[in-house]
Amino acid sequence: MNCRLCKKKFTGRSDKIFCSVNCKSIYHRKLHESTIQASRMIDQILHRNRSILLEILGNTIRYKKVSKDLLDKKKFNYSYVTAYHLNTQNKMINYVYDFSWAVFSDNEIAITRLKK
Repeated sequence: MNCRLCKKKFTGRSDKIFCSVNCKSIYHRKLHESTIQASRMIDQILHRNRSILLEILGNTIRYKKVSKDLLDKKKFNYSYVTAYHLNTQNKMINYVYDFSWAVFSDNEIAITRLKK
């Protein structure tokens, strides 16, 4: 058998995949760091999207229709959402934390703050 990390030959149980505790620790630490790095990047995009929606609605407005150009100018990333669903009219509703948004055919976007 060869170690999954260092590729060194070793003997032991048939299901063993690392030659030592050190190789096992290094492997899992690198895996964890990679996951954390990807999560941070995605979280930054989601937080930026939420900030853009909050800036547009302010603290008191619950619903507003805006031009898609406004979100484009602010570099809103439409690909990153925390959830989505099709409503009864078959319209895709996208969520970014406590906000939802939907694109309309006339190039407008409806933004809604969800109830707390």
